[in-house]
Amino acid sequence: MSPPPPRQPCVLAVDDESTNLHLLRQILQDRYRLMFAKDGPRALELARKEKPDLILLDVMMPDMTGYEVCQQLKADPETAGIPIIFVTALTDPGDEVDAFEAGAVDFITKPLNPAVVKARLKLHLSLVRMEELRATRLQIVQRLGLAAEYKDNETGLHVIRMSHYARLLGEAYGLDEQAADDLFVAAPMHDIGKIGIPDRILQKPARLEPEEWDVMRTHPTIGASIIGEHESGMLKVACEVALCHHEKWDGSGYPRGLKGKEIPLAGRIVAVADVFDALTSVRPYKPAWPLEEACDWLRAQRGLHFQPELVDLFLERLPAIKEIMERWAER
Repeated sequence: MSPPPPRQPCVLAVDDESTNLHLLRQILQDRYRLMFAKDGPRALELARKEKPDLILLDVMMPDMTGYEVCQQLKADPETAGIPIIFVTALTDPGDEVDAFEAGAVDFITKPLNPAVVKARLKLHLSLVRMEELRATRLQIVQRLGLAAEYKDNETGLHVIRMSHYARLLGEAYGLDEQAADDLFVAAPMHDIGKIGIPDRILQKPARLEPEEWDVMRTHPTIGASIIGEHESGMLKVACEVALCHHEKWDGSGYPRGLKGKEIPLAGRIVAVADVFDALTSVRPYKPAWPLEEACDWLRAQRGLHFQPELVDLFLERLPAIKEIMERWAER
């Protein structure tokens, strides 16, 4: 049985001149599923109903300009994410500025060059696809983290909160946008190794015996093994987080007893985020600590469990921390 043909992206072309729409049909019909509108109200109707992948929008139209259509689409959460390219005979630099301020992603001038039109559409649709893949990747990673939390009688909100704390702290420490984003996506996998810990140990309602603790302390190594070694990118960060989030600044942590900056930065950051959320959350074996008590404990662990600078940066951002706590609170 042959696989189904790939889905053709849907493009909405909006222009009050039939000849322009006919030209766009000739240029694009082999690669895209096309819809057409000759005025702003019809364009808004089709965009909201059909959710096209991209909109080609004329500027000068009767009753409603392309700028007004674009602004309305961007103000509607249902259509705000659709990329809009203005296609117009206007050539003044100020018109291009107006287009971008209205929310467009690109600006093509008439008369149309078919090669330019095809290239611009391909570029912006590929960017949409990349964003979809990024969002899907984050969901998959969060659900992998959730699998470990369910096994440990915790909730998925823990991995969401602590990943937000980790990104906030990473940005405060000086990570650039890409590195902070990698940390945010990787952090939920910190306890993925708990999948390999027997339930009789992981879910034991009483204090663990020394030999049981020995087994429990293998979960960072198991997690790193599950994720694997990677030379760069988010999975490299995820492996570092899984392996090193129980290491301590003074060298008393596990599994390797790393000390100070021997511990990868991602592991140092996630250690703060993970422990803070554990302290301020309800667990089967304890109530949630009040915020001030948790902060006092972080201060007491400066230079012991945690890198001192990270503790200071975290506490300096308590208003933002509280916002994350409230937004992702257990209900």
